[in-house]
Amino acid sequence: MLTLSEIKNSLLHLFFPHVCDGCGSDLLNEASRLCIRCVTSLPETNFEQHAGNPVEKTFWGRLQIVYAAAHFYFTKESLMQHLMHQFKYKGNKDLGLQLGRMMGHALKSSARFYNINALVPLPLFPSKEKKRGYNQATVLCEGIAEVFSLPVLQDVISRPQHTETQTKKGRIERWRNIEGKFQLEKPEATRGKHLLLVDDVVTTGATLEACGAELLKADDVQLSIATLCVASR
Repeated sequence: MLTLSEIKNSLLHLFFPHVCDGCGSDLLNEASRLCIRCVTSLPETNFEQHAGNPVEKTFWGRLQIVYAAAHFYFTKESLMQHLMHQFKYKGNKDLGLQLGRMMGHALKSSARFYNINALVPLPLFPSKEKKRGYNQATVLCEGIAEVFSLPVLQDVISRPQHTETQTKKGRIERWRNIEGKFQLEKPEATRGKHLLLVDDVVTTGATLEACGAELLKADDVQLSIATLCVASR
């Protein structure tokens, strides 16, 4: 005979099914948003391990960084695009936290990111964050922080001016659209620190470049960059 606990769990699963956010399978750990099959099929870059990787090269001659990496490749009509859509636009914060933890473990496996002092999420325009309910970069930082035990500095830089969407703009247009749109709010909170600036996707790098340049205005700051994905071109 079934125990009361087994009956309760069966009913909970019937009315509140715990299924994979990637494929809908119910063969997954209760603490995970993704099944093993989806986790292993995500296209890792391993950029964390390599100096001069494509993300670092994106910023050469544009921004003084120590290291840079993106954990996954992003392509259209892919599993990663599906997960990103759920995370950014469907309120799936738990999925974002898990993706952030995955970033954290990848970064921690590399000796190149061991001396980071604090995490800085790339800020959203306030009205967009209010509409979405959270800043996806902050959620990723929270996941990374669980692995690294580092502070997340959410209020050291702001994005007070609204910008047009960057989606269909080229590199020069993106830079013109974003230039001067970030503001360093608390330089004393970042002074002397090695900061890890975090965002969800890097394409041309214009937004991260503008934000990073503003962070570097504080005294004795070192800057590295980590994103969840890099857009395939």
